[in-house]
Amino acid sequence: MPIQLNHTIVHARDSLTSATFLADMLGLAAPVRFGPFHGVELDNGVTLDFISHDGELIIEHYAFLVSEEEFDTIFGRIRARQLPYWADPGHQQADQINHHDGGRGVYWNNPDGHYLEIITRPYGSGG
Repeated sequence: MPIQLNHTIVHARDSLTSATFLADMLGLAAPVRFGPFHGVELDNGVTLDFISHDGELIIEHYAFLVSEEEFDTIFGRIRARQLPYWADPGHQQADQINHHDGGRGVYWNNPDGHYLEIITRPYGSGG
């Protein structure tokens, strides 16, 4: 069996709120409760398992490879919600998208401050 990422845990102030935000933004199925987690399953079978955490959160980065059409739809949701977005992870290029490797990419934050990113081409793939 090839080694594959199966799931990762995402700490959140409110696991259901953060999981629902991600599922809504990416157009995925509603989160599924499993023990203390609210899981959001991606199309490749990887699950992001959100867990409520009262302590200090370490801000993480989650990047999602999407099609050009999915990018348009998700970016439309970002703009419809009037969420701040950037072309770079350092939040220096506000209200812009990037065109690395001949694709498109954009960053925005979830309610807990985690960096979310959508890209249409993997970095380093050329183009």
